[in-house]
Amino acid sequence: MNAEMVQRWLNTYTHAWMTYDPDEIAALFTDDAEYRWHPWDEGEDVARGHSQIVAAWQENRDVAGTYHGEYRPLLVKDGMAIAVGLSSYYTDQTQKTLKRAYHNLWVLHFTDEGQCRSFTEWYMQAPDKS
Repeated sequence: MNAEMVQRWLNTYTHAWMTYDPDEIAALFTDDAEYRWHPWDEGEDVARGHSQIVAAWQENRDVAGTYHGEYRPLLVKDGMAIAVGLSSYYTDQTQKTLKRAYHNLWVLHFTDEGQCRSFTEWYMQAPDKS
């Protein structure tokens, strides 16, 4: 994996988030991937494999058109990447009034084929500047 490959994966991840297409979500991850929403997640708090990851995304869907994400690789080495970015949520589909935003740091481990085998989110809500 190199930074360009990770950026393509991040772009595909963002598109899958926009569409919630189960096949797109599953294609991002290995059959036995682990997805953590927090670095402390263990046991049943970790989604494992395509079916659990897709189900978790489907259960916690954001309202279409009310969110936007931009992410980029910060560090890529030996099949591991650290990605950073911003997830923004809006009050409605016009995306004119920001409701909340999160600064993200993701720890990603990839296979040689470019699928993610481990995904861990670290995020902080941005302060309200209104």
